[in-house]
Amino acid sequence: MTRLTTTLSSRLLRLLAVALSLALSAIPIAAAAQAYQCRMPQSVPVPKITPDAKPRRLPVTGYTLAASWSPEFCKGRETQARHRTQCSTRNGRFAFVAHGLWPESRGSWPQWCRTSRVVSSAEARRNMCMMPSARLIASQWAKHGSCMVSKPESYFKITRILWRSITFPPGDQLSREDDLTAGKLRDAFIRTNPAWPREAIGVNLNRRGWLRELRLCYGKDFMPKWCDKRRFGARDSAKVKIWRGL
Repeated sequence: MTRLTTTLSSRLLRLLAVALSLALSAIPIAAAAQAYQCRMPQSVPVPKITPDAKPRRLPVTGYTLAASWSPEFCKGRETQARHRTQCSTRNGRFAFVAHGLWPESRGSWPQWCRTSRVVSSAEARRNMCMMPSARLIASQWAKHGSCMVSKPESYFKITRILWRSITFPPGDQLSREDDLTAGKLRDAFIRTNPAWPREAIGVNLNRRGWLRELRLCYGKDFMPKWCDKRRFGARDSAKVKIWRGL
């Protein structure tokens, strides 16, 4: 079983490399990190994660790359110890950060697949400028990555490849537009990522219309694919506000 899982991990990585080279060749090379600034400590403690639901192993039919707008997430969390790395500004200021890469399964999602592997401190630090929370890194592997590949290193390698292929629009600049809508936000994303169809760009807002995150939808082949209604989120006409937090 381990040999089969390892083979599947290698196939995923090869498939991802081919898909990105074909689909994203026209896009300018993105910065390695989407942070305003990022300064991480040499050692990153990784907490133990306890599943909060039963395992759900389902066939993977696609993926969602969720990009959280950090200033909105950090509103009111600036002094909370568990969010210190992302929100206190001691380790930098962040714009879009990776919430996670989630496998999908025809309207549902696999989760908490059984694994004995955990995220090492070195692997956590390697990803902290992309996903600035050791707890989030550990939980995303345990909940989502364990249902995709055999090792956390492979899961985060795939996530980094996808993350670095995206050039996120300037949220700070967009936040100053009085008539911003979800449609205009999608247009801004397409300007920096011309290969993306707007139907593959999900916009997640809170109840008061503030941007929480973008949800980018992929097929099983890692090519952009139309989101279902659940992931697409706000309609183009919906008004959007973006908290700068600066």
